[in-house]
Amino acid sequence: MMTQIRPHLTIADLDALPEDGQRYELIAGGLLVSRAPHIVHQFAISNLLYALNEYLKRNPIGRAVPEPGVVLSEYDSVRPDIAYLTNERFFELLSGGKLYGAPDLVVEVLSAGAENERRDRNIKRQLYARYGIKEYWIVNWQEANVEVYRLGEAELELVETLTGEEELTSPILPSFTFKVARIFDV
Repeated sequence: MMTQIRPHLTIADLDALPEDGQRYELIAGGLLVSRAPHIVHQFAISNLLYALNEYLKRNPIGRAVPEPGVVLSEYDSVRPDIAYLTNERFFELLSGGKLYGAPDLVVEVLSAGAENERRDRNIKRQLYARYGIKEYWIVNWQEANVEVYRLGEAELELVETLTGEEELTSPILPSFTFKVARIFDV
C-alpha cells in the first residue's frame, strides 16, 4: 500500500487564493477557513480595539491592529482578531501591508464551535508560543471571560481568567486597564 503525501501549502499559495470574503489562515502548511463570526464576537473585537486605541492615544507606545495578516514563516500565516506591536516593532515587521514576524500581544475572540475553540486554545496558542508572542488573550464571548496567557520558558501559560468587573491589564501595556464586562457591551 502506498502512502500519499499531501504537499504543504505556502504563503505564496495563500496569496494566490481568490478574494472571496473568506478568512483564510495557514498553519503548518494546512489551510484553515473561517466563516463569518457571530455579531457579539464582532462587538467584543470592536470594544476591545476601541479601548486599546484610546489607551494608545494617551500612551503612544505602539499600534493595535484589527485582523492583520501575520506571516510567521513560509508555512504559517494567521489573521488574529487583534494584534499589538510596539511602534519600533510595527515598522520593522510591516511590509506590503502584512506583518512579517510575531506581534507582542495577540487577541483571539473565540468563534462558536468545538473545532474553532480547539484551534484558538491549542493550535494557535502553540504556534504563537513557538514564534515568541509574549502575551495572548482568548476572549470567550459565550462565557463573558478573558483568559490571559503569558510566554513562559516553552509555552504560553495561563496566568488568569477574568470576568465581570475584573480589570484586564498587561505588563506590555503599562497602566492599561479595562473592565472585562465592557468588552461584551452590545
